[in-house]
Amino acid sequence: MTLVAGVDSSTQGTKIVVRRADTGALVGEGRATHPEGTEIDPDHWWTALLSAAEGGLLDGVAAIGVAAQQHGMVALDADGRVVRPALLWNDTRSATAAADLVSELGGPKAWADAVGTVPVASVTVAKLRWLAEHEPDNSRRVERVLLPHDWLTWRLTGCGDAVTDRGDASGTGYYAPARGEYCPDLLRLAFGREVGTPRVAAPFEPGSAVDARGLPPIGVVSPGTGDNMAAALGLDVRPGDVVVSLGTSGAAFAATDTPTADPSGQVAGFADATGRFLPLVCTLNAARALNAGAAMLGVSLEEFDALARSAPAGAGGLTFLPYLDGERTPNLPGATGRIDGMTRANLAPPNIARAVVEGMLCGLADAVDALAGEGVPVRRVLLVGGGARSRAVRTIAPQIFGRTVTVPEPGEYVADGAARQAAWALAGTPPAWAPRPAEDHEAEPVPEIRDRYAAARESLRSAAT
Repeated sequence: MTLVAGVDSSTQGTKIVVRRADTGALVGEGRATHPEGTEIDPDHWWTALLSAAEGGLLDGVAAIGVAAQQHGMVALDADGRVVRPALLWNDTRSATAAADLVSELGGPKAWADAVGTVPVASVTVAKLRWLAEHEPDNSRRVERVLLPHDWLTWRLTGCGDAVTDRGDASGTGYYAPARGEYCPDLLRLAFGREVGTPRVAAPFEPGSAVDARGLPPIGVVSPGTGDNMAAALGLDVRPGDVVVSLGTSGAAFAATDTPTADPSGQVAGFADATGRFLPLVCTLNAARALNAGAAMLGVSLEEFDALARSAPAGAGGLTFLPYLDGERTPNLPGATGRIDGMTRANLAPPNIARAVVEGMLCGLADAVDALAGEGVPVRRVLLVGGGARSRAVRTIAPQIFGRTVTVPEPGEYVADGAARQAAWALAGTPPAWAPRPAEDHEAEPVPEIRDRYAAARESLRSAAT
């Protein structure tokens, strides 16, 4: 029985799954947490990986792949030491840097044409500009820049030559997925000079063996990828599928055979991990809006869920904008959340809970519409992530999206995708793993909910500009 492992190093923690390479059957799993914050010493990721692998979890594993949160900036000096804590995707201090870069290249269309993505605060290229402007002593020490999954793969393989994949590289803002190459001119624009970048491996290219103290010998380390690309692999997403992921952040993404270049900046034109493309729309606030709503009402998540299900569609006229940590789409990094339409008649816990769920889903429904506007076919909507485990979310989603919503059984899809990549790299052919069972949810659309959300969103956008 040949075993493979997949690692998901997310914002909140590390998950590892071990699966049979031939069938995908789960053999074992482990997890460990990360410190909170928007910047972190990458050694915490490594410590969490070792902790999640304790108890011999990786014994006998033949291949391993790493997926991790996109966009994070890990800056290394000439000796491979981390120059400063890694800035994560949800750190918005680089918002001004992103706006400056967009202007300096000639506007959003110039960026969309160059790399398929218009920089916002989360994108690595904007973080490089912030570093150059605000920490010149640190920036002078930087010789190489890696993404979180690159750094972990580099550590696994003995800190030699760094390798990435086209999926995660496409989220940097200085790699052109349509051409399959880095853009040194954009690195110079952002940082003032060129720095080293990891080699982009071919999809499913087998890499070096594990060479790290504290881990058993593993013969193949796959190239790894970003978390959204790995989720697409774990779900075996095909053209026509649109995935809506409700994790710490929210994302809507799809597999396509052709690249996208959206000058509005809503759709990021990423590559996937298979050789296709992965147009994606990301929001900063998804499942954690549910956590915040429960905390505001002083109830557990289970009680919050029941409150939301007990309220009528439309929450009695309340509209919630979930921009609790700023927002990426729409690009409002300095925005705050708000509730509109409050009266003495509707200001009650069930309506508030319902409004929070509806507001979160409206932002993701906008994301699906943005993908469709770029010509992405939407034949099936798959709802995944921690937020999809909420009964209220599953019940309300079809009303907001206006179509049937398919919810696969809960799973660690990012880690599964990394394991699937490892199995593919090991065998040289795609593994024939059976799809997970899924459940369809249907309901009559309630378009006035999205109409009120759109009006509130545009009101806030106008006030911010």
